[in-house]
Amino acid sequence: MPRRRNTSSRKLPTKWVLLLIVGLLVVGFLKPEWGGAINDIIGADIFPGATPAAPSPPVVAEDVNLNTLPNTPNSFTIAKRRLYNDVYVDRRTSFYCGCEYSPGRHVDLASCGMQNLSSIERAKNIEAEHVFPAYHFGQHRACWREPLCTNSDGEPFKGRDCCEEIDEVFQRAHNDLHNLVPAVGEVNGDRSNYNWGMVEGEPREYGACNFEIDRSIRRAEPPENVMGDVARIYFYMSDTYGINLSDQDRQLFTAWSRQDPVDAWERERNERIAAIQGNRNPYVQ
Repeated sequence: MPRRRNTSSRKLPTKWVLLLIVGLLVVGFLKPEWGGAINDIIGADIFPGATPAAPSPPVVAEDVNLNTLPNTPNSFTIAKRRLYNDVYVDRRTSFYCGCEYSPGRHVDLASCGMQNLSSIERAKNIEAEHVFPAYHFGQHRACWREPLCTNSDGEPFKGRDCCEEIDEVFQRAHNDLHNLVPAVGEVNGDRSNYNWGMVEGEPREYGACNFEIDRSIRRAEPPENVMGDVARIYFYMSDTYGINLSDQDRQLFTAWSRQDPVDAWERERNERIAAIQGNRNPYVQ
């Protein structure tokens, strides 16, 4: 009697492949920023508008001379304390939205027209924001890419925590007060490590605060009154830590710096930081 072939094992892979493709399609529509990667996996141009038009993240040189770097605080904890207690001690307003906050860093959302965020717990607190994201000056460091650190259980790890532990160039940049500002926690979290740029339309997620985000292209646009501050911080970080900005970024930040010139508080902030870590931002004149 001839043996009957078992074909069930052949059908199973096809079933799972179809389920995988369907799952990827669903994720592509729900998460447009992942569209480019999903196109590559599927091998089809299903999400043509998903790839960000923003510039590539800046690249940090590995051979920065420590002797040329400022004496920034030894830890992020100390940096935050100096930021709140020394630099902004008598100017307790958030950088992007101008929200007033208490000595305990509790935000008065009504003071800046952001009452609609009052139900979001993170919006009620001030956080130290890296204007130039730590991810952008960290991802090209070896400690960010490779598991060069080991925890108490003997397990290797990498990324931001590892760089904070063993990479002094990263530590200096990460704790540099010129790059730190007080920000409403929700704004800090939503901005994430997005590139700065112009966002089409006027999406107002933050009430009266003119801070705009386009998650589909991972881009954020700051209010006009701090665009110049952002630009001058970027130029400072580029010069100080050997970060190569794209031509597109330089053009954008040059325009922002002209549109929003240095004001009296930016000069005072510059002097206060110089008194702490020994250097000024030369773009703040």
